[in-house]
Formats: sequence, structure tokens, C-alpha cells
Amino acid sequence: MTPSHTHGLPAGLAAEIHECGYFPELVADTVAMALGDEAPVAHLVHHEATFNRDEIQRHLSVLVLTPTRLLVSHTDENDEPDAPGQALTTTEAVPLRRVNSVALSQVVSHPEHAGTRRQIAEAWLAIGWGTMRRLDLEPAQCPDPECEADHGYTGVTTAEDLTVRISLAGDGETKVRDLIQFATALQLAAGKD
Repeated sequence: MTPSHTHGLPAGLAAEIHECGYFPELVADTVAMALGDEAPVAHLVHHEATFNRDEIQRHLSVLVLTPTRLLVSHTDENDEPDAPGQALTTTEAVPLRRVNSVALSQVVSHPEHAGTRRQIAEAWLAIGWGTMRRLDLEPAQCPDPECEADHGYTGVTTAEDLTVRISLAGDGETKVRDLIQFATALQLAAGKD
């Protein structure tokens, strides 16, 4: 589907949003409003379905890198029984100086053929900027098998601001490549002082 109006967005970004077919006018308006007059350096559009009991709910993420910010837009269905359909859209603007971690993980098929028949089966992008953290706790262990004392808990805290997973099987080779290109651009931008 070709967008009837690009909302001031670059043609490629507007086209990807409209191709998803998921409230394209709302998503494009929201991203354009957050973008303002800044020009995007890179973008990633990711449309995914989630299963909630016996229904499918859709979720659209749009990530836009500008020279100064990372824009993260999420749009979800927010339907309630016996009520008109609704969508919830949220956009966060993160100054690049606050992005403290950009991790790109790749699952590679045939790694012995690097550069020839190697294929990336899936890619993960994890971005941290200090807004959210996950804490995993477990009972602390004692090396003494006879010990009955309570040693409290031990745990790991992990930055959990945003993780995006795109797979070859579910999303196609182009979307996997898009994620890697966006992640690389963000890694380079976030590494600058």
C-alpha cells in the first residue's frame, strides 16, 4: 500500500509504516510529531503479533535515530469488550548521550562459511538508557551442605529498556538485515561523545 500522505516523514519510513497496515495514519502522525524538524539517520519498523489467550493482538514498534535522539514509538491494540476499538500509542525520545548500551546479537547458520553461505537466522537488538531494570533473585547458596542458615538472596540486575527480536523465519531476510543496519548505526552514534 502506498501512503497517500507522508506526514513529513522520509518516503522510505512512511512506506514501511503504511506497508504494515496497522493504523498507518496514526503511527505516521505520532512518529512525525516526535521527529519534528530533525532528519532521520536510520529507522527500523517492526510489526509483530502476540497471542493473548484466544486472540491475536498486534504491536508495532518504530525506532528512529536522529543526529541527537533515539525515538521509540510503540502502538498496541487496546480493545475492550462492548466498546469501540482503541489503540494505545506511546513515543519516547531518548537523548543519544543517555544511551549507555547497544547490544546486537546474531544467530548465524553455517558460521564456517563466513562471507559466503553464512545466513543470519535471527538478530536481537537490546538498548539500555537507564529507565528500566529487571532484577532476578534467587536464594543464596552456601558451600556447606549441612548448613541450615538463611543466607539471604543473590541476584542480577539487567538493563531492560528495549529488546527487539527479528527472525528470518518469522520476518524475512530484509527485516533481519534492517535490524542489523539500524543497530550498527545506533552503536556508532551512541559511541560518539
